[in-house]
Amino acid sequence: MRAAIYNPYLDTMGGGERYSLAFATVLKELGFRVDVEWKSKNIKGKLEDRFGIDLTGVNFVKDIKRGDGYEVCFWVSDGSIPTLRSRKNFLHFQVPFHDVNGKTLLNRMKLFRIGKAICNSYFTKTFIDKEYGVKSIVIYPPVDVTKIKPKRKENIILYVGRFSTLVQSKRQDILIGAFKRFSQEFGDWKLVLAGGIEIGKDESLDRLEKASLGYPIEIVKSPSFKEIKKLYGQAKFFWSAAGFGVNEKKEPEKVEHFGMTTVEAMAAKAVPFVFSAGGAREIIKDSENGYLWRTTAGLLNNTKELITAKGLVKKLSEKAHHSAQYYSYERFKREITGLL
Repeated sequence: MRAAIYNPYLDTMGGGERYSLAFATVLKELGFRVDVEWKSKNIKGKLEDRFGIDLTGVNFVKDIKRGDGYEVCFWVSDGSIPTLRSRKNFLHFQVPFHDVNGKTLLNRMKLFRIGKAICNSYFTKTFIDKEYGVKSIVIYPPVDVTKIKPKRKENIILYVGRFSTLVQSKRQDILIGAFKRFSQEFGDWKLVLAGGIEIGKDESLDRLEKASLGYPIEIVKSPSFKEIKKLYGQAKFFWSAAGFGVNEKKEPEKVEHFGMTTVEAMAAKAVPFVFSAGGAREIIKDSENGYLWRTTAGLLNNTKELITAKGLVKKLSEKAHHSAQYYSYERFKREITGLL
């Protein structure tokens, strides 16, 4: 049996790319020979290092011919609908595309060849179903909840996300501004911003570095999975401002579509404080397993409350850890196996 994977964004090495590789891993474990289309085989080692995933037995080839000759094809959409030719075709939407003229006659004809449209969250599904006139299913991304574990906690606030102004608005600048105010009252804390710089790096990173000068703020560029695990393990809190200042109804692509790094932090018992937009509301129950915030004042007030309230950090960190277990690879594998 042969299976094909296509993701035009592999070199961005984000959550959607981790999703595609997890799908490839499931297929491999089910006995498929798996081919991933990419222009260079050199990306394989980089992906293994970034995601801590074993891609032994997964082949990187120049052309999967849109699934022609394969039993299964998993294709990540760039907003367009491809003509797929395998026996079973799955089209994955990791971005809530809209206003792309999705309901054309040609698209409807192409969709006859698609077994299922798959979304990474109900937030994404809302836009995809409306735009393309489909009834997609939601299969949440898998997170390495067994590999990411809590360590001895330090006074570290962490954020993990690409240093890029492409499409999504990660807004590390908002976190830096809030932390400067926070550090005036809590001087023994440190802010760590970690993320990839492979794609979309521009002068905004230079501005972040300049804004951090003189404060206990560390910027970690393109960390390996080993480094990321250590940071998650040490951090007490996870801050995210992704989507801040965005109208998510008009520009849903600019907010977090799911939030894999949030779940990874929760797996390590870091309490999440995440801007209330996009997929975050599917992960976090406000004040139960983390916090959803709308203003930086709210972010700071919730953070200070958690630090000063006796026993609250332990309570929420345990709830966060418990919630993260739902997003395990084993759950993902069961759902993909059932789909096949």
